[in-house]
Amino acid sequence: MATEHVVQPSGAAENDIRGVLIQIAGGRLLLPNATIAEVLSYAEPDAVAGAPDWLLGRIRWRGWQLPLIAFGRFSGLANERGGLGSKVLVLRALGGSTPVEGRRTPYFALLTQGFPRLVTVARDTLMVVDDHNPLPNGVQARVLLNEDAAFLPDLGAIEDQIGIALAQAQAAA
Repeated sequence: MATEHVVQPSGAAENDIRGVLIQIAGGRLLLPNATIAEVLSYAEPDAVAGAPDWLLGRIRWRGWQLPLIAFGRFSGLANERGGLGSKVLVLRALGGSTPVEGRRTPYFALLTQGFPRLVTVARDTLMVVDDHNPLPNGVQARVLLNEDAAFLPDLGAIEDQIGIALAQAQAAA
């Protein structure tokens, strides 16, 4: 049986944050709006030889070569692919930077299925769902925001896995 509890940040409405619900294959992600640098139309990325299937390749953005991941594949939720209607979110790396080929980049990219939706996340509208099932890879919690079920991704762990995957791909090349 699933149990739910309200996330209780201290303070009142001044602690509401602007969030973004992002549709991916297999579910939705909830992120703080501040993590998103830009939303792009999907274009086929440059392949990374020897990379895991969730690392779709690299995209060019403002002089950077950003790793593009499919969270559905990364987490095991769905075999996500880019195509017509897909978008790419450029995300700010929480750790300050993501390792890419021996150097650090302050961004990485995430494949989505459509435009993100802005939401207000208030303490009385966000509930963590504990259904005693294991969380998918890269997920730190299942949540309900009003009526919307979503996953809170563990961006730090994702950034670490991107760095490991790129290092392994580079070593194999």
